[in-house]
Amino acid sequence: MIIAIDGPSGAGKSTVSKEVAKRLGFSCLDTGAMYRSVTWMALANHVDLDDADALSALARDNAITFGRIPGDPMPHTVYIHGADVTKAIRSREVDHAVSRVSAVSGVRDAMLIQQRRMGMQGNYVIEGRDIGTVVFPDADLKIFLTASDDERARRRVVQNRARGVGSTDFASIRADLCKRDQDDSSRAIAALKPADDACRLDSTDMSMQQVIDTICQRAQCVDRKGVVQYDVS
Repeated sequence: MIIAIDGPSGAGKSTVSKEVAKRLGFSCLDTGAMYRSVTWMALANHVDLDDADALSALARDNAITFGRIPGDPMPHTVYIHGADVTKAIRSREVDHAVSRVSAVSGVRDAMLIQQRRMGMQGNYVIEGRDIGTVVFPDADLKIFLTASDDERARRRVVQNRARGVGSTDFASIRADLCKRDQDDSSRAIAALKPADDACRLDSTDMSMQQVIDTICQRAQCVDRKGVVQYDVS
């Protein structure tokens, strides 16, 4: 079974996905970390972010894998060819560049193949921006999770402070989130938008527990008629 959770940055997708997966006994696939990994590689290797061919080659030729801890549905570490880049991909430089990189069709094609291969290996809660519309259009349950700009910025400040990575300045984080929303929603390929059959949840005035309860209840009501087979060629 696949549960797709899409939405803008700071809406709580990662936290909600982890807790939903934990309750249901599923695993999580962090697609955002995959795009961040390609972005980090591009920056580290001084690849021109306007060079679509070079970016696509990075995505196609470099294996991105996850390390897990038993009992934890969320990937614990992110690796590129065995090198741990978990913290490196959360830098502000990556924050600023990831929308440009993820908008490249060749990058998305390469990531889609990896994501579908992983998703076919079990029960997954998968969060991102185009999971229910592009990556897994036949997901058993689709959620579009959002929140107000101020609330998303506040959550990101708390998250960055807890991680010890990234900015904790509310105004700059809010501006970054709004810019990324615009970039992600207006791109020609795999734009950020809810799937037609997605359940839309505005979590601004909801606790994380309420959001988690709502998604789990919907998951338990899904009448699953079969496993969808995705083309990974």
